[in-house]
Amino acid sequence: MLQNFTDSIDNIKDKVKGIGEGLLSANELILDALEDCDTDKFNEAKNFIKNISSKSDEIDNEIIKVLALYTPEARDLRSVVAYMKITNELSRACANTRSFIKGFTDVCSDVDTKTIKEYALPMQASTVKAIKTTVNMINIDDTDEMQECYNDVLIEESKTDDLYEMVEANLHDLAKKMNEFEKFYRMLRALRKSGKIADRASSIANLLVYIQVGGNFCKS
Repeated sequence: MLQNFTDSIDNIKDKVKGIGEGLLSANELILDALEDCDTDKFNEAKNFIKNISSKSDEIDNEIIKVLALYTPEARDLRSVVAYMKITNELSRACANTRSFIKGFTDVCSDVDTKTIKEYALPMQASTVKAIKTTVNMINIDDTDEMQECYNDVLIEESKTDDLYEMVEANLHDLAKKMNEFEKFYRMLRALRKSGKIADRASSIANLLVYIQVGGNFCKS
């Protein structure tokens, strides 16, 4: 039964990582699309995060079967519960990605390239780094390496928050001068979604650390 349980967990991990890799690919393509507001690339990015709800439901159903069949305890139970929470975080990150694509596609051509290069590109670059590091954490077993990666994710998340605050102040001033508040507000709302994706990556990384070392969940 132990081997069957291990195989089930490995299968869940593989499927979770698959969604994570799709999320990463979508955001990498978004980063590329931001360079020249390429609508085709923005739309192509959506293909990497299609049918996420059904994929998440499939993973959750497997987790429920594992709980019913093996009644895991201690660290095994911790892992199973954490993966269910990770699935939810991935679903939310994919939803944020879709919202970012939609929101930024609507305003990209109206925003000056200086603003995009100075704020949007580095924000999205940090989001991509946070996702990539988090996905890599799924197969890390060394506790020290896991903690180091988690710290890296927190750094990138912090960068997105700082950049958002900077662009918020900058665009607010521009909007007042140019009397185009609605356009800049829509851009801010889109950029906030990029920051939320990094937040979700941080939450997932925290859950992966929880699987490895235990303790309380640090983030909701």
